[in-house]
Amino acid sequence: MIPGALREAVARDGEQIVYVPRERLLETMTWLKQTPGQKFDYLVDVTAVEFRDRERPLEVVYFLRSLKRKADLRVKVELNSSEELAVDSVWGLWRGADWLEREVFDMFGITFTGHPDLRRILMWETYAEGNPLRKNFPLRGRFSRAEQVRQALNASPEAHYSMEELSIAEASDDLPEDMRERLKRGERGVIPEPPATP
Repeated sequence: MIPGALREAVARDGEQIVYVPRERLLETMTWLKQTPGQKFDYLVDVTAVEFRDRERPLEVVYFLRSLKRKADLRVKVELNSSEELAVDSVWGLWRGADWLEREVFDMFGITFTGHPDLRRILMWETYAEGNPLRKNFPLRGRFSRAEQVRQALNASPEAHYSMEELSIAEASDDLPEDMRERLKRGERGVIPEPPATP
């Protein structure tokens, strides 16, 4: 492992887990992917964990696999919730990180610096209730079910997709006629303003 990059290593239930400082993440991941004898060439998943104990930091967790060596590794980065929740994106190493990092951004509010298209992936762009997998998120949401449905129904479909994604759908005739006409004129649907929080 890169000198100074490894903060702690643990073996738990047959799994290897390493903790690295936030500022050494990208360097460590590059080393794990490109170094002969390591070659963790497959990013299985990226997720995050927030514990009930508020004193414990949030963890961003990377599941790596070396297909040739049939070896698995978990890499964890701890983030103090009182500081900026941000880590470097690993999209430049594994293109599969694209949607995985977007999901963590959407559900936990963790920013991936350098990600090419960091935006919500599960909740709509104007979703104003926060990050659903954080412990401070109310179980029933901050708005009533009726308000959530109203927001979802009023959201413009164009607001949720990039122009590239919309052009692919348009090419296969999967878009409604009115949306196709708006796109030809270079217009996007109106993104409704979120209601004021009570």
